[in-house]
Formats: sequence, C-alpha cells, structure tokens
Amino acid sequence: MPTRILPAVGDADAVRSITTLLSQLPDAEPMAPVTDSTQLIDALARLAAESIDELPEVVVVHERIGPVPALELIREVALRFPAVGVILVTSDASPGLFQAAMDYGARGLIALPLGYEELAIRVQAVAQWSVGVRRHLGAGGDVFTGVGGTVVTVSGAKGGVGATLTSIQLALAAQASGRSTALVDMDLQTGDIASFLDVQFRRSVVDLATITDISPRVLADAVFRHDTGLALLLAPGEGERGEEVTDRAARQIVSALRSRYEIVVVDCGSQLSGAGAAAVEMADTALLVTTPDVVAVRGAKRTVRMWDRLQIRKAEETTVVVNRHSRGTEIQPPLIQKITGTAVAGTAIPANFKELQSAVDAGRVHELDNRSTVKQALWGLAGELGLVKGSESPGHRAGRLRNGDRSAIGFRRRRELGR
Repeated sequence: MPTRILPAVGDADAVRSITTLLSQLPDAEPMAPVTDSTQLIDALARLAAESIDELPEVVVVHERIGPVPALELIREVALRFPAVGVILVTSDASPGLFQAAMDYGARGLIALPLGYEELAIRVQAVAQWSVGVRRHLGAGGDVFTGVGGTVVTVSGAKGGVGATLTSIQLALAAQASGRSTALVDMDLQTGDIASFLDVQFRRSVVDLATITDISPRVLADAVFRHDTGLALLLAPGEGERGEEVTDRAARQIVSALRSRYEIVVVDCGSQLSGAGAAAVEMADTALLVTTPDVVAVRGAKRTVRMWDRLQIRKAEETTVVVNRHSRGTEIQPPLIQKITGTAVAGTAIPANFKELQSAVDAGRVHELDNRSTVKQALWGLAGELGLVKGSESPGHRAGRLRNGDRSAIGFRRRRELGR
C-alpha cells in the first residue's frame, strides 16, 4: 500500500525541492502541497470527515510554514488528527529543537538541506507508526476522525446588545437536542454567564491558563456541571485575573473542549482581547450580535473591519445576528448586511424584553418560558446554525468544512492589541 504524504511548505523553492524528493521515495504517493497552516488544517478536516482512512499517513511541515508557527501547528495536528504522523523539516537540528518538536507531537525531525536517505528512513518509520495507530483505533471500534466538536463564538458589536443571552440560549438548545455542550465565558473582565444562570463556582477559565497539557481530568475539575446538563467554564470572579488567559492558553482551552464536547459555545463579549481573538479565529462559526440602531451597527462595522485588519477573520466568514428586531425599525437586516459586508442570520431576534426581564433579574434564564418569542427565535437560530441534532443543513456543513479550523491562524498581530 502506498504511503500518502502531504507536504505543508510555504516557500516556493522549498516546495519544489521537497516534492521532488518525495516523488522519488519507494511506494510514496505525494499529495498536492499546501502552502500555509490554514490550508493544512482545512485539508485534513475535509479528509477526516470522510474517513480516517482518507487521511495521509505522513505530513511534512516546513519550518517556515505560516501564519502559525511550525511547532504550534504540529501540536494542533497531533491533537486533532492523532493517526497522522508529522515530520518537521528545519535548518536547526539542535537537541533543544528536537526535544521541543517531540514535546509538541512530531514523530520525526529532518535537517535541511534534505537528503534522500534520511528522508526515506524517516518517512518509512513515521508511516509504519501511523498504520499501527490506525489499526489500533479501528480495533477499538471508536475511531476518532479528528474533526472534533463545533465551536461557535458569540461577540457583541457593543456592550448590552445581548451576546451573553444569545450564547446561553444557543448552548441550551444544543444541549436539549441531545448534544454534549460546553458554554465558555471568555468575556474575562465582565463575564455574566454565572449571574444569568445563578451559579456560584470558585473555579474558572483562569485555572487552565498555565496548564500546557489539559487532560480530561483537569478539564473536568475546572468545569461546572449545570442542572441543565451544560458544562460551564466561567470567567474569573476577579476581572483583573483575565489577563492571565493568553491567546495561546485560549487556543489550548478551546481545543481541549472541542475534543470533549460536540458543541462549544464561547461568549467573547464586546471587548477584543488576545484570548477572545484566539477563540474567534478557531471558531467554525463566528457570530456578531448587534441591535438595529445606528450606534450598534457602527460598532458591528468597526469590529468586522478590526478583525479583518488583524487577520482574525474575514467579513464574509462572519455572521451578524440582529437582536431586538421589529418591522418598524428603519435599519433592517439587509441594510446591516450591506453596511458590514457580512452574512446576516436568517433568524432575527424580536424586541420583547418584557418576556425576559423576570428570568434575567432572577438569574434563571434557563427557565425562560417556552412560549417566549425571544427563546423560540434563539432556538430557531441554533437550528439554522446546525447546533441542534438533526438540523444541520448541507449548506452550513459545507461552509464549516470550507472555512476549517481557524486555530491554524497565527497571532502575529498581538502587539496591536497591546499584549
């Protein structure tokens, strides 16, 4: 059986060199190279969605792959696609880098300039390892395809537009449909999920910030199991501690949750932090909640442009949710779509705060009456987004696989966020 090898190389000259050598290897089947980390994750996700057997046995990652650093990319591949062996190609073959590469999940390291014999030996060894892992997974009957759960982020165009309520109801709808669901409060300074759900819990997302390898047991200790079945990862009680959650920590936390839950809903609030930006990058679906008024829509446009400037997310990959909508408002969803350049959710949330006030004041929004038009709209939105079991539309699925896992986008612009 030929060994399928996927090169991930950003440099044009290096692409030619590596693909030429790979094509000369016995029983090798080089795949079309990918030129950046996003393309690599997208390609692996598409293949894994079909079957674990469709994944390449070997991925060759060049040290100058971008935009994510090579080691972080290797960690992501190893976590998401454990049956794929990764080889790092680098000009630095020092013991320190070798150890780091192994710690991040690489199965081998090859020094530049490439030599045929060394490449052949390493590819053969990694391919054999990959085949053994797949045989073991297949025998276990529970094959992990690497796609993992769906991550949805909810951000506010400005404060008070309803991002937290939207996050909670989307998560409740997914959980009620039978999908294991985690709800994360990544609004680190002013997060209110605990108040909305009448929860008092001493652990928070900060407790995971300094842990480099988040095991299932560590994750379970940090998560609060709500009466509704939701797994809650809350914001810290002391807002200043939110600074301890870096963009790297956020990526690891979201990845760990994705590997354990079918649906992960992340409330990112209205203020952009490194951690929130990391979550938006990684999301399969990024929602931006606005109300149909001039100030909020301007805030939505400003946020979309900022995300684009910082290469966090493109406008066309963002979905705006219109909250407090009524037919009498001058600003309607089509106009918001034109102003922001984003997609707009087909489900608009009606303006009927009176239905919510008693539940919000009591901190019991999970007990909102099923007759509530706001709840019905938000649960309808969950169905539109494919979060409710059996409701995922073909169009949404295709879009999710096309956009891929945004954890493969780097944080080279964090200085612009003041971090």
